[in-house]
Amino acid sequence: MNRTIKKFALLILFALPTSVIAGELSTTVNATSDYTFNGISQTDNDPALQASLDYAANDAWYVGAWASNVDFGRADDTWLELDVYAGKYVELTDKLSVDVGAAYYTYHGDDASDGYDYPELYTKFGYASSLGQSELNFWYSWDYFGVDADHYIMMLAHTVTIAEGHDIRVSFDRSTSLDEDKWAWDGDKSYNHYRAEYLTRWEGFDLNLAVEDTSMDTDLSDTRVVLSVSRTFSL
Repeated sequence: MNRTIKKFALLILFALPTSVIAGELSTTVNATSDYTFNGISQTDNDPALQASLDYAANDAWYVGAWASNVDFGRADDTWLELDVYAGKYVELTDKLSVDVGAAYYTYHGDDASDGYDYPELYTKFGYASSLGQSELNFWYSWDYFGVDADHYIMMLAHTVTIAEGHDIRVSFDRSTSLDEDKWAWDGDKSYNHYRAEYLTRWEGFDLNLAVEDTSMDTDLSDTRVVLSVSRTFSL
C-alpha cells in the first residue's frame, strides 16, 4: 500500500465532520503499563499511551486508526506505531457473530521504520452462551514485519461475568511463522502466549488488569502484570 495514499486516507478520516456521518464516530484513549503484542513487549517493558479513532456505519461496516508509542531498543529509533483497519461485524444468529477485516501496520521514527510496515487479514468468531462469550480468532500476514514471511496467529478466548460489571477473560494464542529462515522467535518458528484478565468499569473508565506469559524465555516475553486504563468518547 502506498504510504502517501494511507496518510491521505487518515487525514480524510480525522477531518470528516460529525454532522455528515450516518453512523457513530468515537475515540478511545488508553494508558497501559506495558504495550504487549501477543505477550511480547513493544515498548521495552515501559508504559505506553495509545489512542484510536473509529467510525462504525449503520450497516455494520467500520473503519479506524490506532496509534501507540513503541520502543524496539537502543539501536532502533522507531518510536511510533500507526495502524489503519476496516472490516464488518455481522451477527449471524442471536448467539453467533463474525468479524472480518483487514489491517495495515506502519512504523515511524527511524530510517528503517518503513521496512517494518505490513498488511494483515483477520477473522473473529464469537459465540454467546449461558457460560459467557467464547471467541475463535485468526490473523494472517504474507509480509510479516516487512520481511516477506507468511505468518499467522490463532487464538481461543473466553469471557465470563462473575458479577455485574466484573468480567474475567482468559485466552491462549499461538504465533507461527511459515518462513522460519525469514522470521523466528528466539530460534523457534512458533511460540505460545497465555493471558488472564480482570475487566471492570469505573466512573466511565475501562480498567483491565492482566497477567500474561509466553513459552519463550526473554526479557521482553517473560511473565508480567499489565494494567490498562481507557476511556471512550463519542464524537
